[in-house]
Amino acid sequence: MTNFASAKTLDQSAIPVIDISSLLSDGDIEDVAHRIHDAAAHIGFFYIKGHGISDDLISQAFNVAKDFFDLPVDAKETIAVNTSQRGWMATGMSKLQGAKTHDLKEVFFWGNEIASDHPDLIAQKPLIAENQWPKDAFPRLEAELKPYYNALCNVARKVLSAIAVSLDQDQEFFTSRYQTPLARGQLVYYPQSSQDDEAVERFGVAPHTDFGVLTFLLQDNNGGLQVKHKSGDWIEAPPIPGTLVCNIGDLLERWSNDRFQSTLHRVINRSGNKRYSIPIFFDPNTDTIIDPCDLGISEKNRKYEPISAGDYIVGRNKKSFSQFKG
Repeated sequence: MTNFASAKTLDQSAIPVIDISSLLSDGDIEDVAHRIHDAAAHIGFFYIKGHGISDDLISQAFNVAKDFFDLPVDAKETIAVNTSQRGWMATGMSKLQGAKTHDLKEVFFWGNEIASDHPDLIAQKPLIAENQWPKDAFPRLEAELKPYYNALCNVARKVLSAIAVSLDQDQEFFTSRYQTPLARGQLVYYPQSSQDDEAVERFGVAPHTDFGVLTFLLQDNNGGLQVKHKSGDWIEAPPIPGTLVCNIGDLLERWSNDRFQSTLHRVINRSGNKRYSIPIFFDPNTDTIIDPCDLGISEKNRKYEPISAGDYIVGRNKKSFSQFKG
């Protein structure tokens, strides 16, 4: 199986690095918007630098993630994942659509904090749920993960403003649609891939597109992320110090009427080390209607019928995770 999950290493221009520091200082948005548009239209992936998130917050998030996954199974099982995608998911519970076998990954899911009396929670709207923090077994997790999460969400809002401008909209286009965002986070642990795993074509995470609008990925230094290039080849998306990986999800591909690409990607950990990553899926309010007409497309030229963000993501989740299957 020597050719299993092989990928090319291309020069850095294949997945561009975009400096967003001007967005954080309310400076020039047009140049960043142009660069994001070009990357989103041609490959659907880009790195961002100049994001302003401190090394200390990043190290703290990674360290607490490692310590969480090192907990005994019985401690993690106290917050077993539910159908609202909150809590700990053991290896074997994720099998993505079209994959031959389950993923190797182990995941902790959380999201935007929501009050127990919030109307959307009471109404049981899609993906609106209280987080499952291991308050007794591991109280550090909440305290040490939230600072990174909050900082990332602030950066994500700035990137969305540039995306709005790139699609010829006012830079505040997304603001009302992200009042209570489905900013869903994951801690992900990937064990080393073995010969037995590769014999059955098992990945850390199998080829997939992300379900939502925009993903921000913090990956460690072990590598393993691969992206399907428009040429048809798989290419490496290696870690670049000081950057985050950003990619377009299915909902933004729909919303943009295919002006932007939601691109297949996968992970295989051949580093010889444990691999960790922290993706945050920065998606709008659950009731947000994803309609290309809102982004300047005529009804005649619209390729996708309107759908709510929450309903679309839940539909994809049900096809991918075993906690939905009885």
